[in-house]
Amino acid sequence: MSRRLFAALTPSEPAREHLITALRPIRERDCNQLRFTEPDNWHITCAFYGETAEDPEWLLGHLAAASTGPLELCLSGAGSFSSRTLWIGVGGMRDRLRTLMSGCVLDPEEAARQRAHLTVARAHPRLSDPWLLGDITHALSVYRGPSWQATTIGLYESFLGQGRSGQPRYELLGTTEL
Repeated sequence: MSRRLFAALTPSEPAREHLITALRPIRERDCNQLRFTEPDNWHITCAFYGETAEDPEWLLGHLAAASTGPLELCLSGAGSFSSRTLWIGVGGMRDRLRTLMSGCVLDPEEAARQRAHLTVARAHPRLSDPWLLGDITHALSVYRGPSWQATTIGLYESFLGQGRSGQPRYELLGTTEL
């Protein structure tokens, strides 16, 4: 049976609350042009396995083998992918985070394409202001949230379109200590 799986770190509650507060003015001003992701779903993807028949227990063992120890992280800066997806970057122990992410992937070529980030919004297909994401990215480039210690990594299954407002629903299958 094939499942859509990924491995991710979850920001602490204070880190999420800080980002919610920072995004509030943007959400209120630009809510009709952007679809914001649900804070309960926020995560930093370390590896995306896609549709896979890999055994979740085997993948959890793979994640345990990739462990680098706890990581001191913070949400920091912003960017966009293809002027369609707004993300917040990750600061702190970035070298160790890259090492962890490289160890979590199954395809070494995928490691080179990874960028640690947390997706916060996607542009509606008919974005009326082509400069909007650039302006927001510029405004959030100085953002820095509180630090937290990531001590576990989770293995999640993604169910597309089954969450609130047609967003994905994520189910935690298990965690392993970093």
